[in-house]
Amino acid sequence: MSKQFEGKVALVTGAASPRGLGRAIANTIAKDGGSVVVVDLNKEQIEQAAAEIAKEYGVKTLGLPCNVTKLEDCDSVINSVKEQFGKLDFLVNNAGVLKDNLFIRMTEQEYDFVMDVNAKGVFLMTKAASKLLLKAPSGRIVNISSLSGLSGQPGQANYSSSKAAVIALTKVAAREFSGRGVLVNAVCPGYVQTDMTSSLSEEVQKKLTDPMFIPLKRPGTQQEIANVVEFYLSDKASYITGTFLRVDGGAGIGM
Repeated sequence: MSKQFEGKVALVTGAASPRGLGRAIANTIAKDGGSVVVVDLNKEQIEQAAAEIAKEYGVKTLGLPCNVTKLEDCDSVINSVKEQFGKLDFLVNNAGVLKDNLFIRMTEQEYDFVMDVNAKGVFLMTKAASKLLLKAPSGRIVNISSLSGLSGQPGQANYSSSKAAVIALTKVAAREFSGRGVLVNAVCPGYVQTDMTSSLSEEVQKKLTDPMFIPLKRPGTQQEIANVVEFYLSDKASYITGTFLRVDGGAGIGM
């Protein structure tokens, strides 16, 4: 029995960490039969992730180091994908960073660093990948934004701004790529326990899991976010583009 992503090639950025959201997304695609390109910064971690995914799910994988803030790196990744697979069907822009600080204390460097990775990185990787995606018969792009990009959070002038920019980039790409049949959507997770969010202070994490903040009274799981990405990549979402979906346990009700 064939799997829904059999014959598809997916690139997932920020996918090397075994406990990260990107890895959960890559695993889910591979479980559905798709070949996976794992992109991240740490070469050793990337190669290990690619090997583990290939062994676990029996799909072809490729691990490639890349700094998504540099166009030459993104172009190099896409050239390697073309050489190895000859095509690209799915792009998941997941790479992201946190560097929280209060507005009046946030440095220009802290603001630029987060904006460069979270927003510029999405622009550059999408720009590079479009050379292959626009030739795909059913191209898909899913960008990982955040509830913070909709609500704004104290201490996250950089992060909230970057994730709001991801939503805007999603809408622009959806309009521009629609003529070639490429669908572009965004996922806005609420509080999910990952390596990145574990860097938040204990006080912030306690606040984020308060029932007053999350009606479902718990953080989300990486798999719950990956399931929504899987939907957007699937044929079930064939008439959906330019949207964003909150996956936040109800934290953003009313937005």
